[in-house]
Amino acid sequence: MSIALIGPPGAGKGTHTDELIAKFNLIHIVTGELFRQHVEERTAIGILSKKYMARGELVPDEVVDAIVEEWLWKADPGKGILFDGFPRTVQQAQFLDELLKEVHRKLHGVIYLNVPDDEVVLRLLGRVVCNECFAPYHLKFNPPAQEGVCDRCRGTLRSRSTDIPELIRVRLRAFRRAAAPLVDYYQATNRLIIIDGSRDIPIVGKAVSEAVAGLMERRAKMATPEETARIQTVAPSLPVPGVKTGHDSVNVVLVGGPGSGKGTQADQLKRELEVPHISTGDLFRENIKNQTDLGKLAKSYIDRGELVPDDVTEAMVEKRLSQPDAERGFILDGFPRTLPQAEALTEILANLGRQLRAVIYLKVSDAEIVKRLSGRVICRECQTPFHQVFNPFKECPHHKCEGEHLYQRDDDKAETIRARLETFHRQTAPLINYYLENGVLIEIDGEGEVADVNERMLSAARNLVTA
Repeated sequence: MSIALIGPPGAGKGTHTDELIAKFNLIHIVTGELFRQHVEERTAIGILSKKYMARGELVPDEVVDAIVEEWLWKADPGKGILFDGFPRTVQQAQFLDELLKEVHRKLHGVIYLNVPDDEVVLRLLGRVVCNECFAPYHLKFNPPAQEGVCDRCRGTLRSRSTDIPELIRVRLRAFRRAAAPLVDYYQATNRLIIIDGSRDIPIVGKAVSEAVAGLMERRAKMATPEETARIQTVAPSLPVPGVKTGHDSVNVVLVGGPGSGKGTQADQLKRELEVPHISTGDLFRENIKNQTDLGKLAKSYIDRGELVPDDVTEAMVEKRLSQPDAERGFILDGFPRTLPQAEALTEILANLGRQLRAVIYLKVSDAEIVKRLSGRVICRECQTPFHQVFNPFKECPHHKCEGEHLYQRDDDKAETIRARLETFHRQTAPLINYYLENGVLIEIDGEGEVADVNERMLSAARNLVTA
């Protein structure tokens, strides 16, 4: 028996997992804990994940997939599995279905705890945790005997770092977008059970246990399309009153695979359009360096060896696009990467009274990307980069070695690059279709001489300015 428990933040998933694990002999898999374990043990996956996080970059989905895959192959076949925090997207759900077949398992059901947004906000803003023993409390539903003091160890209580108002709104918005296609996927495959999670904890706990028992006995009542549609209703986003419409702003998203040359072309576009180049990597580094609330939160995930959630990235992007220097436009690089993120950007811009002018897709074949990236080597001593084809080592720029310190990073190896490309295409296909249907996609051939690619890119930019 394998099941997944999903729902918005604050739905109460963690509250019910212990009982389910004990009652039904399940193994609890939490992706965050697996990440911490890999980072602490300095496994190959842990070291690779740490490098991404240290650079302020999101850990690619294929790394998450690899961690789940490795864990599943080692899991006790005599026990069932309770997935917590995975899958979160349709792409991850499809990957999990394929993977479970390989290990001779299947996902029998997905239990969705449905809680209205107003109730979620109430729950999250009232949560506190002990600094010493990490005991959880809620100021309304489960308050301590003495205000601000833990009942167990007398430690000081504090609000959780993730429960800041600006992030809660974004987290809910992000969850609803990702959850809509996910619950559709599981309803269409007759594996979705919807439970009202807004009721008292014992009532919800009983309903969850009965749902799992029903799955084991093959008598569970699955959600209908009508029931599924009702939980997906999201209020449309309205422009903020008094904000300029921004029809003259040149708002551009730059999309391309790893090694496609986005960084080089972004510099060209920035000079031509005279608007800021905004990359998610830079946003992470700036927020962490400046110790903003979002930066501190992102760093707390990174320090624990955990993935930084999409909603943190979305909140950073929203805040950055609201700054004065982006009023005339922007070149956004690294976001969106998925369809839910694209929908997030549409909503962010609508709130600012603006819209995208274009999405420029720098298209480069997989063979060319593998050739570009797999040839990269770096000096372990002075960190000077070289390329086996385009910039081979001839002599040390510091005249200290004969090339004996050259090595290839794990993420520049051909097999890693192919895995990254597979994930890129899986994520990008619906993204490209989304922008194509909205009439804003511009495709640029990213192969050939750099000067030729530059000219194609600048020509597209000039057309945007005069349009």
